[in-house]
Amino acid sequence: MTRHVRDAPSNLSVRARRFVAVHGVWLDVPSVSDWREQWEANGIPSEVVDRAESYQARWGGLALPPSFSYDGGPRMLRADTPEWENDLPEPDWWFEAGPQRTALPYSFLIGPDGSFGIAMDSWVPLHVRIEGWVESLALAQSAEQIAQTVTRVSGDAVADLDLSDMRPVPETAGIVDTWWHGAGSLIAIYNGEAELFGRPDYRVARVYSGNIDMEWL
Repeated sequence: MTRHVRDAPSNLSVRARRFVAVHGVWLDVPSVSDWREQWEANGIPSEVVDRAESYQARWGGLALPPSFSYDGGPRMLRADTPEWENDLPEPDWWFEAGPQRTALPYSFLIGPDGSFGIAMDSWVPLHVRIEGWVESLALAQSAEQIAQTVTRVSGDAVADLDLSDMRPVPETAGIVDTWWHGAGSLIAIYNGEAELFGRPDYRVARVYSGNIDMEWL
């Protein structure tokens, strides 16, 4: 694939735009318009194709560093053929957000409402939009550099974390996965696999401590 330079979407935070510019690689991927006629002929509604086309135009080809969860997350952001899913809680059209980095039993999908999440025989929305996923990657990268200590917490211990004096980080638009900021600390909580597999012991959190100031992240 050919690499090329593109600007990060303007609706990202300054932090995330910097992260994409410095650490992201844009690879050439086909335009959804190349597949539109075939997809619509196969019964995919035009409005669903429009959603996939918009996603591809904005995010298609973006490869980012791996996340600390979900075996690194998507290898690259790229829309795939939308599929009608009857087995998910709300049957509708879904498309892949990007291929996995490793062999996983679940896929990374964009839901009918634009949310980003993981699915197997059920659907777990991680962030309200794909932007939230990118923001979380950017925040993790910045926090890793500035934190004095980083502590990994898992299983039942995640529920014992005291979030009472902390505020959610709005940019990450968390649903099942959330970020929290308080005095001198930042906490990322990854609940997706625990929800998907029904395994509370799969819950993971990363606690960043020491001189954490959101203005400097």
